[in-house]
Amino acid sequence: MPTAMRAMAADPAGRRLVAVERAVPQPGPHDVLLQVLACGVCRTDLHLVDGDLPPHGTGVVPGHEIVGRVIARGSAAQRFEPGQRVGVPWLGGSCGACAFCGEARENLCDRPVFTGWDRDGGFADYAAADERFCLALPERYDDLRAAPLLCAGLIGHRAWRMAGSGVRRLGLYGFGAAAHLLCQLAVARGQRVYAFTRADDDRTQAFARSLGACWAGGSDELPPEPLDAALLFAPAGDLVPRALRAVRKGGTVVCAGIHMSDIPSFPYALLWGERVLRSVANLTRADGEEFMRLAAELELQAHAQPFALPDANSALQALREGRLDGAAVLVP
Repeated sequence: MPTAMRAMAADPAGRRLVAVERAVPQPGPHDVLLQVLACGVCRTDLHLVDGDLPPHGTGVVPGHEIVGRVIARGSAAQRFEPGQRVGVPWLGGSCGACAFCGEARENLCDRPVFTGWDRDGGFADYAAADERFCLALPERYDDLRAAPLLCAGLIGHRAWRMAGSGVRRLGLYGFGAAAHLLCQLAVARGQRVYAFTRADDDRTQAFARSLGACWAGGSDELPPEPLDAALLFAPAGDLVPRALRAVRKGGTVVCAGIHMSDIPSFPYALLWGERVLRSVANLTRADGEEFMRLAAELELQAHAQPFALPDANSALQALREGRLDGAAVLVP
């Protein structure tokens, strides 16, 4: 068993990651120790590094889309066998005692533990995780393509469910890692998908159409027909009134990011007509298990661009600049 490992730690003051050598973590009683096989790069990681989210400690190792192989277990960990491949998502623990946990809404836990924010994540050679919050992964996805399922796929699926039933025309604002997976799921379920990107982003619009979107245009445009629901994955608050303008009466707008810039004031007329504006906060373990069943059924085409672990800053910069079709994934 190695005693030291490579890791990329957050330095929000410098808006970057720094290469460090750390001791290989020791698994707690309910933990599994994982050799990291791949770890997706999420926009939340970017918000942590850029200081949009307050640090929960110094020098945390980000990364909450971890695909890893179990190499050791804590004294009470029995769910996964040594050698088994598992996934680690954003929610890494909950208190189990607050009112939200008692209502099966652990995603709103008052004392949560988040992977890559409260405890070190997967931008490293090894990571420890509470096995009770890990997920079994569909075998049909290799390590590179399984990683984006663990946040981009999960949060997209929860936002999609939050839009409610009876949605035939679905708008996706921000066509990145989450939207490119959700577009395929929605099309498979018979929905018409309208993709909204940065103005004049012809490349991403063509990518959206290649995945089944019936229309793709700039986020400053209105779709050719009113939407039943719109999901916002881009962290831009000014998209909220635009999305409200695009949905029909009784339609729903779901904000799916953990961080968003301020929402500007807008006329009440945009909300009137029983339109609904809501947010999505984190995920439950039940969400994860349901989505993995769907992913096993549908064989989603997860587009993933690999980066070596030392090149993690390049992956973040590509995400900042919108140069990715799909997701960035670190491969140690």
